[in-house]
Amino acid sequence: MEPTTLRTDRLDLRPFAPSDEDEVYAAAQDPAIPRWTAVPSPYARSDARAFVGERVPAGWREDTGYAFAVRLGAGGPLVAAVAVHVHLAFGEKVYEIGYWATREHRGHGYTTEAVGAVARWAFTALGAARLEWRAEAGNTPSRAVAEKAGFRVEGLLRAALHHGGTVRDCWIGGLLPGDLDLPSALPHLPAVGAGS
Repeated sequence: MEPTTLRTDRLDLRPFAPSDEDEVYAAAQDPAIPRWTAVPSPYARSDARAFVGERVPAGWREDTGYAFAVRLGAGGPLVAAVAVHVHLAFGEKVYEIGYWATREHRGHGYTTEAVGAVARWAFTALGAARLEWRAEAGNTPSRAVAEKAGFRVEGLLRAALHHGGTVRDCWIGGLLPGDLDLPSALPHLPAVGAGS
């Protein structure tokens, strides 16, 4: 996939680049980010450099991950990061979204807006039939963003999230193209009698 830029009314989303190193490093010093995400802790300058200079470009090049720097307008400050990670399960691609917000820009709806834009892109450009969200049980800010973006929390998975040398319970949610009034790449046959 060629690197893509997305825009919303307030935000500019583009793939992370080496020029983002300082802001990524500064954001990851907030204890909440390594507490709830898979970023290294403590987060070193070399971690930021490897993320923006190696991991993100490799993800786009290899179609395994699409990480966006979310900025308040073109050239504005970094307010969040949103990424779609792709892995195989039973021979099929699984698309999972992850995100974090900078401390000083939380509470303004930027992350929800960005997640919505990236979800629409995943359904239309990547052909995802489903987008998954996972967060450690108890991460209520992440859950609030997911629900506001249209994800349905579908349950609790025991010991399904590896973090800091442990396995932890996590919430899982799903978003389908139809939840955003988009056509699906594949027909959806819901379980009989499952309700909606």
